[in-house]
Parts: sequence; C-alpha cells; structure tokens
Amino acid sequence: MVIEIPDELRELGEAFVQTLATIQGSIAQAGTGTGKAVDYAKVERAIAENTGRIERSAHRSILQELDVDVPTVVIGGLRYNRVGRCDASYHTMTGSVSVERSLYRQSGQRGGEPGGRVVDAVSLRAGVVGDGWLPHTARAMAHAVQQGTSREAKATADEVGRLPYSRSSFESVAHLVGVLAVAGHKDIEDVLIDSYEVPEEARSISVSLDRVSVPMEEARPRPVGRPRKDAPKKPVARNFRMAYCGTVTLHDKDGTALHTIRYGCMPQGDVVGLCQRMAADAATLMSKKAGLKIQLLCDGAPEMWGLLDKAFKEERFGPIHRLVDLYHLMEKLSPAAHVLAGAESSSATVSRWKLSLLNRNDAAKEILLELINSEKENVRVGKVRPVYDAVTYLVSHSERADRMNYARARRLRLPLGSGNVEATCKSLFEMRLKRCGSRWKETTGQHIVQLRAYALSDRWEPAIELTLRPLRQAVRAAS
Repeated sequence: MVIEIPDELRELGEAFVQTLATIQGSIAQAGTGTGKAVDYAKVERAIAENTGRIERSAHRSILQELDVDVPTVVIGGLRYNRVGRCDASYHTMTGSVSVERSLYRQSGQRGGEPGGRVVDAVSLRAGVVGDGWLPHTARAMAHAVQQGTSREAKATADEVGRLPYSRSSFESVAHLVGVLAVAGHKDIEDVLIDSYEVPEEARSISVSLDRVSVPMEEARPRPVGRPRKDAPKKPVARNFRMAYCGTVTLHDKDGTALHTIRYGCMPQGDVVGLCQRMAADAATLMSKKAGLKIQLLCDGAPEMWGLLDKAFKEERFGPIHRLVDLYHLMEKLSPAAHVLAGAESSSATVSRWKLSLLNRNDAAKEILLELINSEKENVRVGKVRPVYDAVTYLVSHSERADRMNYARARRLRLPLGSGNVEATCKSLFEMRLKRCGSRWKETTGQHIVQLRAYALSDRWEPAIELTLRPLRQAVRAAS
C-alpha cells in the first residue's frame, strides 16, 4: 500500500510512519513464540503517545488552513485591519500545537479602547474558547470539572492519557464555558424544551422546589485596631446559605418517573426566574401532549409553596393538583405518635395513620382532630413539642390548602413523594459543592451549577453545542 502525502502534510506523514513502526515492533515482540507475559499497559501507552502525535499534526495542519492573511477582513459586517502576524498555541485533546496566524483590529479603533481588541481568523472560525482552547477540548474539561474538583479532573486526565493540562487550566476553562452557559441559559433552554420529545407513556408532570445549604465565601470585617503581622489582607468567612433546586418530572400511568429536568441557583440567584423557567418548560411539555396532568409537589415550607403558586396559575395550566410530600408528613406524625401512644404502640399508630391517608380523602383532617383531642400539644420531648408541630403542619396544608389528599392523588395515579427534587439537592449541590473545606462565590458557583444541571438532566450534548456555537464566526477577505 502506497499513500502519497503532500509536502504541507509531511509532519503528519512522519507521525504515521512512527506509529506504524511502534505497532510493528510490538507485534514482533509479541510473536516471538516464547509465550511470556507482556506488559501490555506499556504497549497501550506507546500507541496512545503516537496517535496523539498524529492528532496534533492533523490539528496543526487544519488550523493553519483556517488562517486568513490579507490586509483587511470583514467580521460580522465590520471591517478589521491586519496589525501583525505571530505564532500562537491552540490546545487539543492530546496537547498544544503552535500555529502562525494574522491578527486584526477593528477599523478606526486603537489598542486599549473597548473596541480595540485584537482577534484572529483561526480562533473565530474554529470557535475557540478563551485563549486557544479548541471547542471539544474545552467542553471535555468543563464536563470533568462539573463532575468533580479540578484536581480530580486532572488526575483522571493523567490516568487516561488525554487532556495533558494543569489543574488551574481545568479550573479556568470550566469557568469560561460556565460563563457562556449562564449568560445564554434562557435562549439555550428555550431551544432545548422546544426540541424535547415527550415520551409516549407520559401521563403527568410533577414540579418540585426545595432548598439545600451551600458553603459560601463571604467577606469578614477586619477587627478594630492594628492587625496582626500575619493577619489576612482580605479576611473571609465560610458561611452556609440556602441555594434552590427545582425539578420538572414526567411520570407514567403508575406515577413512576420517566425523566427529570433539573434546575438550580445559588443563594443570591434568581429563584423567581427559576420558577418561571420551570413554568415555561412545563407549559411547553403540556402543549406537546394533550391530557398531561400537572402537580405541584414539595415539602411543607411556606416559601416553596409561595414561589410555586406565583409561577403556576390555573388560567395558564388548567386544573393544578397540589400535594405535600407524604414522607415529610410522616416525619412530623411519627414523633407525635410516640407522645400519644407511647414507645411500644407508636409504630402501630403511624401505620394506621398512613393507611388512612392513602385511602381516605379526609384522613388528614381526622388525624388533626385526633391530635387536638389528645390535649398533648404542650407535651415536650427535649426542646420540641411533637404534637404541636404536627398540628401546625396539618393546619397549614390540610385545612387551608387541601394539599394532603393522598387518596385522590392515588386515584389519579400521581406521585406521592418529592424524591426527585430531594435527589437533585444531593446530586446537583451536595456531591459537588459541599466537599470538605470547600467554599464558593455566587458567580463561579452558578457556573458549575448550570453545567451540572445540564449533565444531570441528560441535556449535556445539545446544551453545550448551543453554548459554544455563537463563538464560531465567518471571516472573509474584504473586497
């Protein structure tokens, strides 16, 4: 087999030759007939190193062809003049390559002015992220960092022999992608939900909202007087604040979850906007499949219900079913049963209450009456009053809002528990943002939350494609 390689691809041809030589050497060593064990991991590393050289050579050749070297170009309808030519590094999945390219500045602008930024055709045409990060490389690094810390991402990259970059590079690239994801999330999520295909077996939608604590880095006032010699110049405190998680889940005829779209915002984020986003997505899903029932489902926190009620109106959605998570209610009733029936009989009382809740429309009101008639609201167990707490919980939801009609929910085949949002609190925030000693700032934390929400919602591929697509721009020579 003879392959003709043009002079401009000579480096790529040499990389192919070296790779073939490595493979032939490995084959010869394996076929000696001795039957001895082979350190095949060494073979894998050698082949990966050679194929990496092929990748870098291919990228260098293609990127060089993306350069436009003329006195004046047009980018986005504006004229740019050439101001120089130099080498620059572009970072691929297997390492960095150097490419010579021309630099341009907008006509009439000077360096240091807002419109005087220097650009190059290679980066614009390829959709480069930041300073030379090719798009697939950037998205792979961002995906690794949304899963774990930058230190863990680097360790994994070193082990698999790809993305040979520093820990700080992983960190900075992930946040570069995060900035783009946060800035364009409204338009991105509009496209995602418009293209979403509702499963044929879907029968209902549940919408949930919850809170989770996140360690935040906040400025700490300096003490009065002369600071110590070793005192920090900008003292900070690590304080836990409440972030928000939201879910929109499609369920089948048995109330089993089919797919969950996850949302999140940091403590000072736009939680009202998050609820409006969930409402818009739920409305779009209902418009795609007639007959979908919708249910608001979360714990008993008044703040959560207030936020959901403002975003979800029956004028827009039709009948809306509301339900307090059954398992949160049972957590309130269990200590109360211990007070009413004692330690030996409390389990039977809890079972009786739960069976009644699942089968009778007025069970919550009956349990409330039983608790009130016990006249044990002021009985304390430690610092709490279990019966009083259960009565308050029931009054807030069973009488005033009818959010504890579990028998009706069962007849309608709607879910009874908010496990989807509870799990999202753990997977979206706790597993990533609540590492030992970690602390976050509002903006950078939202970068990770946004990227992680896409990944956990099985939307990573289309979401990142939409995030990075605006970076690609045409560059043509001016006439």
